[in-house]
Formats: sequence, structure tokens, C-alpha cells
Amino acid sequence: MYNNILVPVSFETGRDARQALEVAQALRAKDGVITVLHVLEHLPQYASDLLPKDHFDTARKTVIEKLGPLVDGLSDASVVVMEGHSARTILDVSEAQKNDCIVIASHRPGMQDLFLGSTAARVVRHAKCAVHVVR
Repeated sequence: MYNNILVPVSFETGRDARQALEVAQALRAKDGVITVLHVLEHLPQYASDLLPKDHFDTARKTVIEKLGPLVDGLSDASVVVMEGHSARTILDVSEAQKNDCIVIASHRPGMQDLFLGSTAARVVRHAKCAVHVVR
């Protein structure tokens, strides 16, 4: 059982955040905590210049509203929204929080993953703790 679990959540099609949270709950120790993390990807400068100045704050608020129902009724769970590169931010947060497990949902890999690699694959390769991938 794990005491400090990180559950990165993506809203992409094919990612099952609910199942990842169910797995995290099953793996959590009696007094363990779960942190649900969503990373807002950095936008290129030319794109962000076209958006309202408060676009990040608006996006953060929307994400928190969407994540709320996922963690309702979950004891010792918190929601964190950050901006950055998905894999790097997940790994940085995990190290900073001293997580002993990451539970991450992943889509089924395709040809594009042979060349680019998915966020889950990068997290699996570079995490300093256990990683459970949910498909």
C-alpha cells in the first residue's frame, strides 16, 4: 500500500480518470493521501497573445470545476492545477511531494507513440517511484 499517491488527470479522449482514481483508492494505505493533478500545457507565444490576459485563470477555474465531481466523497484527496509540460510537470510535482506512487491513465499506444512517446510512457521511464498505468 502507498501513502502518497499522485493521479495526473487529462481530459483527452481515451483517458479514464475515474478508473485511475479507483485504482489509486485501492492502492492507498489507510491513512494515505491522493493528489489529483491536471497540467495546463504551455501555449506558444503567438497563440497566447491572441487570448484574453486571464485565459490561464479561466482555464484553471474550469478544470477545478470539472475535477470537483471526481474527488467528491474521496477522503484525503486534493486537486492541484499547474501550467507546464505535462510529463515534466508530473515528474517535478511527484518529486516535490515525495510521492511513493503515480497512477496514470493512458490511451492505447499507436504508431505516433513510437516516435514521440506519450506522457504516460515518459512518466514510467523517468519517475523515481512506482507507476501504475491504467488503460
